[in-house]
Amino acid sequence: MASVLILNATFASSAPSGIMAPLSKHFSLSHELGVLTISLFVLGFALGPLLWGPLSEHFGRKPIFIISFTCYTLFQVGNALARNTASLLVFRLLGGIFAAAPIANSGALIGDIWDAKTRGKALAFFTLAPFAGPAIGPTISGFIAVSGVNWRWLFWLLTIFAGACLAGIIFTIPETYGPVLLRRKAERLRRETNDPRYVAPIELGSVSFKERAKNVLLTPFTLFFHEPMLIAITAYISFVYGTIYLLLQSYPIVFMRGHGMNAGISGLMLLNLPVGGATGVAFYILFMNRRYERAIQVHAPHPVPPEVRLEMLAVAAPLFAISFFWFGWTSYPSISFVSPLISGVVMGFSICLVFLGLTNYIVDAYLPVAASALAAMTFFRSLAGAGFPLFATQMYDALNPRWASTLLGLVAAVMVPLPFVLIKIGPRLRKNSKYAPSRPAPPKLASPESAPETSQDHIEV
Repeated sequence: MASVLILNATFASSAPSGIMAPLSKHFSLSHELGVLTISLFVLGFALGPLLWGPLSEHFGRKPIFIISFTCYTLFQVGNALARNTASLLVFRLLGGIFAAAPIANSGALIGDIWDAKTRGKALAFFTLAPFAGPAIGPTISGFIAVSGVNWRWLFWLLTIFAGACLAGIIFTIPETYGPVLLRRKAERLRRETNDPRYVAPIELGSVSFKERAKNVLLTPFTLFFHEPMLIAITAYISFVYGTIYLLLQSYPIVFMRGHGMNAGISGLMLLNLPVGGATGVAFYILFMNRRYERAIQVHAPHPVPPEVRLEMLAVAAPLFAISFFWFGWTSYPSISFVSPLISGVVMGFSICLVFLGLTNYIVDAYLPVAASALAAMTFFRSLAGAGFPLFATQMYDALNPRWASTLLGLVAAVMVPLPFVLIKIGPRLRKNSKYAPSRPAPPKLASPESAPETSQDHIEV
C-alpha cells in the first residue's frame, strides 16, 4: 500500500504530459505554461515533506495520510473543474504538496514495520514506484488524448485513483509509528486504571511541537551545507531524478516527431524505465543483497562499512552515462525505434541501482541524522525534477536529440567517479564529520538532571 501511494503521487505528477496539446489549446497556454502543470506538481514534492514529516512524528502516520489524501483528492476535483489557467496551476501545486505525504512518510512506514535485515528487500520493491508512476502517466493520458475523450477525464481519473487510495489508507493501513502507539497505550492505561503514572516516552520530552518542527525544518539544511559529501551525493541523485522528468519532454521529440508515433504509443515507450527498474530490483535481490548479507557475517559484531552499499554503483554509474549516448545516437528516424527503446531499459536499470545504493549509503553513513539527510536530499532532488522539464524541449530543439543527449551523457560521465572516490576516501570523510556514527552522538536537548524522574513519578510504557 505504501508503494501504491507513491505510485499515485508520481503518476499524477507526469499525467498532464500526454494531454498537453488539448490542454494548451483550451486555456491558450504557451509551451512553458503547459510544462508548469508538471513542474509545479513536482515542486510540491519538495515543499510537502517539510510539513508532513514533522507532523507524522507528532500525530502518527495514519492521520497525516488521511488528511493529506482527502485534500489531495479534492484538489484533483478542482483540476477537473478548472475554468482558467490560474486555478489549474494553483490546484496542481497544492495537489503536489498534499500528494507528497507518502514521499515523506511511506519509507518511514516501511521502516516502522520491517527490521534492518528485511527492510532492504522491502525498500528495493518500494523503489519501483517512483519509476513506474512517471512512465504510466504519459501512457494513459496519451491514449486519452488520441481517443478524443475530453482532457478533463484525466483529472477525474486521478480523482478516482486518489479516492481509492484514501479508502485503502483508512481500511488497510494501521498506525505504525512506535512512539505514538505507546502514547495511545499509556492514555488507555491511565483511563482504565485511573493511575496518572502511566506515561509513554514521547510524553516525557520537554520539547514542544513548535520547537520540534523548527528543528526538523532547519536541521536538514544545516546538515546539508556542512557536509560536502552529502552535497556531492545529492547533486548526483538530483541530476538522475531530474532526467526522469526530462524524458517526458525528450521522448515525444524522438518517438513522435522522429518515428511518427501518436501520443499514446509514444507514452508506451516510457514503460522501458519501470522494466529496467524491475530488472535492477531483481539484480539487487539476487546479487547485491546477498553480498551485503555475507558482509554482515564478515564484519560481525561490528556494523558493515557504508561504502559496501556503493559497490552496485560501480556498475550503475557507467551504465547511466552510456545509456544517454546510446539513446542520443540511435535517435535518428532512419534507425529502428527499438534501439533507443532498449537504451531506456538500461537507463531504468542504472537509475534504480543508483537510488538504492546512494539512499542506503546516506542512511548508513549518517545514521543518527539519517532522516534529516534524506529530507535534504528529497528537497533538492524534487527541485531538479521540477526544473528539468522547463528547459528539456528547448534544449532538444536547439541541439537536436543527438547532441542534447550527448550533453547529458557527458554530465553523467563526469559524475561516474563519485562512488569510486567515496569507496576510497569515504571512511576518512566520515571520520572528520561531526554527524557520522564514528563520532560521539550530539548531546540531547534536555540534560539528565532536568529530565523527569521515571523511577518514582512515572511507570514508563
